[in-house]
Amino acid sequence: MKESRNAFTLIELLVVIAVIAILMALLMPALHRAREQGQRAACLSNVKQLALAWNLYADDHDGKMVNGNTALGSFNRDGTCWVYWQDGGTQEARLSDIRRGRLYPYCPNVKLFKCPTGIRGEVVTYAIPDSMNGYYAIQGAEKQIKTLRTQIRNLSEQIVFLDEGRLSPASWTIWYDQERWWDQITARHGDGTNFAFADGHSEYWKWKDPRTLAVAKADYTQWQSTARHSAESMQMGNEDLQRVQRGVFGKLGYTPPICEGGICHLP
Repeated sequence: MKESRNAFTLIELLVVIAVIAILMALLMPALHRAREQGQRAACLSNVKQLALAWNLYADDHDGKMVNGNTALGSFNRDGTCWVYWQDGGTQEARLSDIRRGRLYPYCPNVKLFKCPTGIRGEVVTYAIPDSMNGYYAIQGAEKQIKTLRTQIRNLSEQIVFLDEGRLSPASWTIWYDQERWWDQITARHGDGTNFAFADGHSEYWKWKDPRTLAVAKADYTQWQSTARHSAESMQMGNEDLQRVQRGVFGKLGYTPPICEGGICHLP
């Protein structure tokens, strides 16, 4: 009488491994999307908490906005910062700069100042745009910089925080009277960016124009040194760019072009 076979043959093992590999290939995209959506939700919650802190600060200061700059200097109106920026320094020193910032008493958790997918080593990835009591010497936008919450045209539409990607020594800048980027925008959580608004709510905006993604994914050093001065930063008919400019300033400082079939021209 023959003994029963209990072991797998090599072919059977290879078949099992192949089936597992196929299942993993099918599941991995879904797992990645679920992880990405979880990080997006956490980031949205962060900017929402910062917007609420921003409003609480204004409530306690007769409607005056917290200073959107992150460094002391000639363009800092009152010698304070919502968080402080320093060039270099240890991580603990940079965390200390969050804690001594004007918004920390209203939002006392350093983890809320950084996107979960932020750059390794960065402790702050969010920024306040210039228009919200930030850098006030932007060419063409000098009269668009607000210092009081009552000056905001529409609280539910104007941006008070966005995910810049890393802390910079000022507030976040975009052109007002030109169809053009200045500071980089980020592309996270499925090629988009999270924003918080003056009424306290937050939104995720997914980018539609490939030129926006080109700006977001450009090398940081190259963008800061040369690219933002080049034709690459000027993007006629980019609806993403126009949407962000409206969110920052409440309106466009130029007449947008008419675009049909990929061809744009001024009206």
